[in-house]
Amino acid sequence: MSAKLIDGKKISEFFRAEYKLRVDRLVANGTRPGLAVIIVGSDPASQVYVRNKARACEAIGMHSEVHALPGEISQSGLTAFVDSLNANAAIHGILVQLPLPEHIDDRAVIEAIAPGKDVDGFHYANMGALVIDESRFPPCTPYGVMKMLEYEGIDIEGKHVVIVGRSNIVGKPQAMLMLKAGATVTVCHSKTRDLARFTRDADILVAAVGKARMIGGDMIKPGAVVIDVGINRLADGKLAGDVDFESAVKVASAITPVPGGVGPMTITMLLGNTLRAAEHVAGIVASKKETMLA
Repeated sequence: MSAKLIDGKKISEFFRAEYKLRVDRLVANGTRPGLAVIIVGSDPASQVYVRNKARACEAIGMHSEVHALPGEISQSGLTAFVDSLNANAAIHGILVQLPLPEHIDDRAVIEAIAPGKDVDGFHYANMGALVIDESRFPPCTPYGVMKMLEYEGIDIEGKHVVIVGRSNIVGKPQAMLMLKAGATVTVCHSKTRDLARFTRDADILVAAVGKARMIGGDMIKPGAVVIDVGINRLADGKLAGDVDFESAVKVASAITPVPGGVGPMTITMLLGNTLRAAEHVAGIVASKKETMLA
């Protein structure tokens, strides 16, 4: 067996083309969706991510601002800057690039973002809404996974989904979204005993643990769908996922590559969340088709 490749770049291009039409409609009505990204310090990886987000915004006609703040900025200084963006009517989405310097309380900064502009979906209000199936802004990476599966026509209802990783960014919200879609969900983590016993029972396996090639083909149920969220840089500079692709591709029915899988969808869902925030402010109600594509 050789698994079908789930091409995140191709799927992202489909969604972004649809989003551009909605951005054009908003602009024609006097509103240009605006995203402000804050980066604190000079972390090289964060700078790359921020540049990619800005380019993605501009490519579909959205307004984008990147605010590079010094690494020594105080907690109060950073939250005050976030407050200024909350008050800026031209900004519909605010994203603070993580990680922040050690002297900054990440959670306090996220909570300073107005819930209606929290397009990363990490504010307590939005995370709580996710638990009761009412979130307007699902966290971008797990939401991107859901949209990939939907695009590929992979049914989730009634399936056993095993998620390896319990972070607030991916694992936990991914579980909530899968439950909403009707799956039976098992969440595994670093303390799980006999991990392979669980992964071999998964109809859909989501790997988001942050350890390169941790899950081999022998840990995967034949015919399972494998979604690899991990992005790990190896000693030779190359990127690898949490799944050993070479062995997994021989067992799975479908699999995401690293890079080119989930990564592009994360940025695309950020665009979608920002677009929805702008539509809400403009009083534009998306059609049923557009809601599905959001």
